[in-house]
Amino acid sequence: MSITGTEQSASKRSSLADTAYEALRQQLLTLEIRPGDPLNDAALAEGLGMGRTPVREALKRLEADKLVVSYPKRGTFATRVEITDLVYVSEIRMQLEPMAASRAARVATAATRSELVDIQEQLRGFDIEHASVTEILTCDSMVHRAVYRAAGNPYLEDTLIRYNNLATRIWCMVIDRLPRLTEHVQEHVQLLQEIIDGNEKQASALARQHVERFEAAVRSALFAA
Repeated sequence: MSITGTEQSASKRSSLADTAYEALRQQLLTLEIRPGDPLNDAALAEGLGMGRTPVREALKRLEADKLVVSYPKRGTFATRVEITDLVYVSEIRMQLEPMAASRAARVATAATRSELVDIQEQLRGFDIEHASVTEILTCDSMVHRAVYRAAGNPYLEDTLIRYNNLATRIWCMVIDRLPRLTEHVQEHVQLLQEIIDGNEKQASALARQHVERFEAAVRSALFAA
């Protein structure tokens, strides 16, 4: 079956929209685009070297992710980060992160467990104390998304990615004031090991503990500022 010009054009638009989405999401997560900043699709398109249509499509996806918000006659803005968001986001993650970890330990295939072993080795060699914020966030995202995929539930995966994104924005606000980031990496190493070994209860407990420690550390940094 041949691919028509219309289909090729649609595929190209979709690819550009994906590229715009990933680039803008990274800027929003790392606070390169600050909370509350106005988002002009023409300026964003120029910065990304593409047309306005894929950027508009990306902004719609980012609005569904609650990373941007649109107001009639006012425009589109980066979502503000409120202290109360930490409580709401953590409350949900404390329920779903353990569920994903437990399920991953139970259902992950041999191939998936092998991938987790590879990620674990990358973590052991990661120098978090000398890494940039972007490198730390990329590493953290790699681990969380690997666990979500290993859980084998696309709806759970999609939900957790969105809430992890929101948590990441909060984390970025205080990352320069957080001590013991090495322990953050070590917690991931231990969590992956429990999943690899198929220990559901231990994986669930470690995932919940990880979220609890994250909330406590960020809350302490926020109120110490």
